[in-house]
Amino acid sequence: MANPITRTRGTGSPARRTMTAAARAAAKRARRPEPDETALQAEGRPSGRTVLIEPPGGWDDPPEPKPEPEPGADEQEGAPARPPRLPRLLTAAVCLALAAALAVAAVLAWQYRQGQQTARARAEALAATRKTAPVVLSYDYRHLDRDFARARALLTGAFRDQYDKTTKTVVGPTARKYHGVVRAAVAAPTDGGAPAVSVVSAAPDKVVVLLFVDQVTQSTQVSGSRLDLNRVRMTLTRTSGGWKVSAVDAL
Repeated sequence: MANPITRTRGTGSPARRTMTAAARAAAKRARRPEPDETALQAEGRPSGRTVLIEPPGGWDDPPEPKPEPEPGADEQEGAPARPPRLPRLLTAAVCLALAAALAVAAVLAWQYRQGQQTARARAEALAATRKTAPVVLSYDYRHLDRDFARARALLTGAFRDQYDKTTKTVVGPTARKYHGVVRAAVAAPTDGGAPAVSVVSAAPDKVVVLLFVDQVTQSTQVSGSRLDLNRVRMTLTRTSGGWKVSAVDAL
């Protein structure tokens, strides 16, 4: 009679037992529930999943800061150096010096122009005196109105009014009464030199002239002719009609 075979648990070949244990472990893992991501986030723990976010063009490294240029770097590289800024005080001093120079130049230009005008006035006044003095200081009782009119045309200002008054009240009546004739001439050297006329003071519009005048007087009160050597100071003023006498003083 044959012996019955008795199977006990845990018997069998080692390879078979290993496969059985692995299958059981896989079944347990399949039945284990996945952890809730919401619960994990509430507890402050990160979920088991890792999410990688890739930018469209990939990550670029941030640009490195450029080093600041050292003083004098532009000069070392050949770049033109910046001119230093002038302090305000120096700038103000330069402006004041420039303004003073311009003012001095303007004054010098004005003085030069005045000098040129004065020199021209001296020459013109001297020429006018030589022609004017004989007319103003001469008269003839036979044609007093004509002589006084010619002289009046060469006068100006208050002196013209004074001349009119004097000739009408004094000179005219006396000349008619005594048949007075006066002929005046600017003194000149016997050798034919320039007349004795000189400028005392001059300005562009006014000149004072000193001259020597020879006056020959004839009248019923004088036997023959009388020669008077007079020294006269005459002032001439520039007008729109030329140089005219504004004062006559006998010295």
